[in-house]
Parts: sequence; C-alpha cells; structure tokens
Amino acid sequence: MATKGTLASIAAELGVSRTTVSNAYNHPDQLSPALREKILATAKARGYTGPDPMARSLRTRRVGAYGVMLTEQMSYAFEDHASIDFLAGLAESSYGTHNCLTLIPLGSGAAAGADPSPMVASAVVDGFVVYSVGQSEPHLDAARARNIPTVICDQPKDLDLPFVGIDDRAAIAPAARMLIDEGHSRIGILTKRLFRRRTNGPVSLPELKAADMHVQRDRVLGALDVFGEAGLNVDDIPVVTRHHNDYATALDGARELLSAHPDLTAVLCTTDSMAFGVLDYCAAQGIDVPGEISVTGFDGVEMAMARGLTTVIQPNKKKGATVGKLLHSLIDSHLSEPGNATAAERIILPTRFSRGRTVGPAAR
Repeated sequence: MATKGTLASIAAELGVSRTTVSNAYNHPDQLSPALREKILATAKARGYTGPDPMARSLRTRRVGAYGVMLTEQMSYAFEDHASIDFLAGLAESSYGTHNCLTLIPLGSGAAAGADPSPMVASAVVDGFVVYSVGQSEPHLDAARARNIPTVICDQPKDLDLPFVGIDDRAAIAPAARMLIDEGHSRIGILTKRLFRRRTNGPVSLPELKAADMHVQRDRVLGALDVFGEAGLNVDDIPVVTRHHNDYATALDGARELLSAHPDLTAVLCTTDSMAFGVLDYCAAQGIDVPGEISVTGFDGVEMAMARGLTTVIQPNKKKGATVGKLLHSLIDSHLSEPGNATAAERIILPTRFSRGRTVGPAAR
C-alpha cells in the first residue's frame, strides 16, 4: 500500500517549497494557475488533502468559526422565520472571510444558578454571537469568561459589550396607534417569552415591568404607552404570554386570550409567529379578520407579507449581516492587538410599519 503524501513529500517531489504547496490551498492568488493545478493534481494522486487545519489554527491563532449562542433548541434556528432571516444575514456576511457558523443551542429556561453549558466553554470558535439571551443567563457569563470577541444581538442590551438591535419599545408604536385610530378600545396582547423561568398564561402589569427578557417586555410596554396616552386603562388590557415561540403555543395562546376575553376587538402580537396563531384560531372559530377582530404582528417575515398581516418590519437579515461584519472586525483587532480594549459599539437599526390587511374599524 502506497504511503500517503504529506506537505513535505509533495514539495520535495515537485521541487518547490512547503510554503508554495500550502499556498496552493490557502493563498491560490499567490501562484500561477498552472503551478497550482500541478500541485493539486500531484497531491490528489498521492492522497494528500491539504494542510492540517488544526496546525494552521495553532499557527494563525484563528479557527475560522463564529459561535452563535441560542437560548433555544437547535430546531428553533430552522423553524422561526425571524431567526432564519437573521442567520441568513449572518452567513452572507461571512462570504469571502473563510469563516463558518457553529450553532450552540442552550435550551430555554435555565434555572437561576444553573451551571453553564459545557458547549460554551469548549466551543472552538474565534468569537461569539449572543442571539437574544436573558441578562442573567449563566451561559452568557461563560462566554464572557472566554475573553474572546463577543457581539450581542437583541438582548441583553445593558451590558458593556458590542450590541446590534432595534428600539423595540418605539418600534411597536405604529401598530398600537393604528388600532387606536381605528376605534379599538378592547385590545388584548399576545407575547412570547417574557421571563427566563417557564411562564405561560396571563401577566399582570407589575409582573410585566419586572420581566427579564427585555425584547418582548419593551414591545408590550411600548404598546401600553400608546394605549395609555389614548386614555385606555392599561391595567385592564389583558396580556398573555407563552414561553415557547412555535406554532402550537401561538395557537394555544390565542385560544386562551380570546376564550377568556370574548369581547376583544383587536389582538396586538409581539411576533408575527404569534399573530399567525391568532389568525388561524380565528379562522377555525369562524371569526372574521378584520371584520370582527383586528390583528397585528411584529417582525415582517416573508409569510407575514404574503398573508397581508399588519406588522412592524424589522431588518432581520440586515441585523445578522451587521453582527457578522462587526464581529469579524473585532476578531481581526483582537488577533493583532490582544490587549487592546475598545469601546463597546452600539448599532440601532431602523424599522418600518406595514399597514397590511388585518386591521379594520372596531366592530360595533
């Protein structure tokens, strides 16, 4: 059986340096096309597949991977439309950088004081993207302890780390204001996770203000700001939450909210996925939208546009691309000047409102 070729043996056979062979794989622009083709053909014939990536990582101090921390199950990244758009933007930002994405699913609802996942401590990555994680998550502390570049997207927003997100409290105002303008005064709110602890069902105003997942909290409070300014008693506006953000829980949340409050003429949702649950529940119950009840969402995913949902459009894909570019820049700076501390950059992206077809005048 022939001995498998090595970088050194390929170089010796062709009479070139080992650096030249390495460049055929890592820096092809530094070789003529003919020479590179000759090196690759010889290497293939000898069963050599290229320089050892582990050795290259040790030499360059760069792994070529971003760790994306999700406080969800792995399937969430492929089911939630807003997350899909975010990851698509993040992936596009890595084009030409020779970086890949390593998803680190941490599950939801880690108990206070729980040990961080070993996946964070052992992840072989150059930096972390923290995607919508609770402020007191032990996993976040574990990531910070790694002392490698880290960018937060969405939450938590009050740490001294680079941040990319939107102004959730202000962004939801146009949706709430449209309901008021259409004469609605009996309005309910359906929201996804407000607390790190598993919580499903009605949420009081004091509980809402103490919620530790600020994205959804700020969207609900932003809507209540508008409703209060319009003269509604915000203490009387029912808020129902669901810990998980999937279709089954959205449908069940809609059932709970509308069954307990059959007098509602409008439901404001803090995600498009929740709004889909309301729309489908209403369809199953023979409730006309927007004739009998108006519905708004938040995210502006492709399905929301197709269904004509009245919603707030946030730039999920651009958000991912912005995070990726920022992290790539931080990693380059970290490798060139490991001790260089820079101010944590904060990037707030704009949102826009789509009037859609799911809001109409309040039913009399």
